[in-house]
Amino acid sequence: MNFETLDYLKRGTPTQRRAFAALAEYAVFSILKDFSPVLAGTIPINIDIEGSDLDIICHCTKRIAFTACLLQNFSTFKGFTLRDGVVGRYHTTVANFRINEFEVEIFGQNRPVREQEAYQHMLIEHAVLQARGEEFRQRIIALKKQGIKTEPAFAEALGLEGDPYVALLNYGVNAAK
Repeated sequence: MNFETLDYLKRGTPTQRRAFAALAEYAVFSILKDFSPVLAGTIPINIDIEGSDLDIICHCTKRIAFTACLLQNFSTFKGFTLRDGVVGRYHTTVANFRINEFEVEIFGQNRPVREQEAYQHMLIEHAVLQARGEEFRQRIIALKKQGIKTEPAFAEALGLEGDPYVALLNYGVNAAK
């Protein structure tokens, strides 16, 4: 599965098709093209629940240019917020706003998207879902409906201990061996 293009959304679930339409209508990925945007999270791997957002991760080597792009193109959208901070060891810029039915979060760090945890988690989760099948997918969705975040839901369903975010990454590394 190539998550680095949005083509799979066009022929996906109804939610995936609506997400594609919303992102296309507002040219979100075209606007962000200089920052290597990738849609991550639950919608790409079909474990979304009502209220799931569109998580877009970006590689921003020039924070000021990234922030300017976000402000120029998205600041008029409903619920727009912009914040800077540190996530892990990386300076991070995050914008949130609403497009149609979707909450959108654009997350930028100065590292390639393939190295970001959100992308790595999604690849591991996708591989687990492919290996474990529909019953396992439904179990994850049920846990999410109980209010459990995605990585903790996978950790619980897989019997992983410790920090669920780290445990899932370690699980993925060990499964690849």
